Amino acid sequence: MTQNAAPTPTLIPLDNVDPALVEALLDRAFEPERRQRTAYKVRGEADCLPALSFAAIDEDQHLVGTIQCWPVALNDADGRAHPMIMVGPVAVLPEQQGRGYGQALVSAAIAALNPQAPLPLVMIGDPEYYGRFWGFTNQHTAGWQLPGPYEQHRLLVRVANPAVLPASGMLGPWTR
Repeated sequence: MTQNAAPTPTLIPLDNVDPALVEALLDRAFEPERRQRTAYKVRGEADCLPALSFAAIDEDQHLVGTIQCWPVALNDADGRAHPMIMVGPVAVLPEQQGRGYGQALVSAAIAALNPQAPLPLVMIGDPEYYGRFWGFTNQHTAGWQLPGPYEQHRLLVRVANPAVLPASGMLGPWTR
């Protein structure tokens, strides 16, 4: 007996999707109260980065998942802003979870990074899951702070050279 394989997700740029559909999906995945979460304070009023933000479409051409990435910075004690990219939310409709959509979205965002100038990626997420598949770790974030409540062990970073990371600072919106 053969098992049905998970569908291969179709990914498209998020800016090709009606923003109202994206908001409805985020509300279903995270509840409308999501806007009170610390991650929203970290990224502030910035627009997501279109080149790193995607939508997953199922075989029936329905929106089933999204990923958004945001310009943020870790501001150190000397007032220097260290640019980073905040990954998330990674959202998949509850009834579609476990089918590979989230993995495809995160992999696409990482693959879209500029290899000549890869900024550190930061996220609030499950260290075992995001560490196992993409190398995110909380090993370098113990001295970092966020502008709201969070669990320190869930503050993750992915960077090729950890030596570029400040040991401490406040994560917040990137302002140029």
